[in-house]
Amino acid sequence: MFTTALSSPSPQATAVDLFEAIETLKKELNAVVLAHYYQDPDIQDVADYIGDSLGLSQRAAATEADVIVFAGVHFMAETAKILNPDKLVLLPDLAAGCSLADTCPPEAFAAFKAAHPDHLVVSYINCSAAIKAMSDIICTSSNAVKIVEQIPADQPIIFAPDRNLGRYVMAQTGRDLVLWQGSCMVHEIFSEKKLVQLQMEYPHAEIVAHPECEEPVLRHAHYIGSTTALLKYVQASDRHQFIVVTEPGIIHQMQKQLPDKLFIPAPPTGNCACNECPHMRLNTLEKLYQAMKNRQPEIVLPEAIRQAALAPIQRMLAMS
Repeated sequence: MFTTALSSPSPQATAVDLFEAIETLKKELNAVVLAHYYQDPDIQDVADYIGDSLGLSQRAAATEADVIVFAGVHFMAETAKILNPDKLVLLPDLAAGCSLADTCPPEAFAAFKAAHPDHLVVSYINCSAAIKAMSDIICTSSNAVKIVEQIPADQPIIFAPDRNLGRYVMAQTGRDLVLWQGSCMVHEIFSEKKLVQLQMEYPHAEIVAHPECEEPVLRHAHYIGSTTALLKYVQASDRHQFIVVTEPGIIHQMQKQLPDKLFIPAPPTGNCACNECPHMRLNTLEKLYQAMKNRQPEIVLPEAIRQAALAPIQRMLAMS
């Protein structure tokens, strides 16, 4: 049971059972807590829905809650706000950004797009609302291949912002995409050398990897997919050992659902926890509670940006 001492008018701090307090606030606010697989286990355990970017977008689009508490990073909460302009959307820590989204500044991308005027823009959902507003279709790692396959073969495409996911989509579809050269710090930190050494230590383990990883790492994978796809794969597999090459937050769900199987996080290049997303981990259970209690921090978007970003998200949901 997770408790914490919070500020109180009384001389002594009051110990609050955060799980119980959050459940109470959900009822009072008619709130839903959406959490990404990369969140801390405590946050995953209190969430009403846990998923990857596609699943979270679909759930945000369908929710009847008055308040959406998004335990993820900034672009995810922005997506929820784009889909729900009249709802209160809260993010436990506004500083929870995204290294991939940061590699695609709107001004630079506008110039890049202008240099390819005949190209359709397909943007990975891991981007800012401003980039979504300049896009024709949004995709996620779950549906990127499916989205591109539905676009006529003679239509040139810009794919942004993740070059590694873009290369994976090119390999799967045979399409020649113009790639924006962005990347995710977490998925580029995995060491191919250490991965091979780990495979030698666990020769019966299958390697499952996210397509945002670099190609030399993906070459060793037995299965490549989004976080949800990885979870479904290990559930269906008759293997009992897996080396997981993505942010290790997903391992919490794997272990909860498959306690008899072994999940080994893939090693980063350095001797650190660099494969944990520092932005995702800014959210804590206490911050989530405080956000619900105070109705802050709130996600607010300019209406022109929100409306421009809505159409490509709706196209993605329709094509998925």
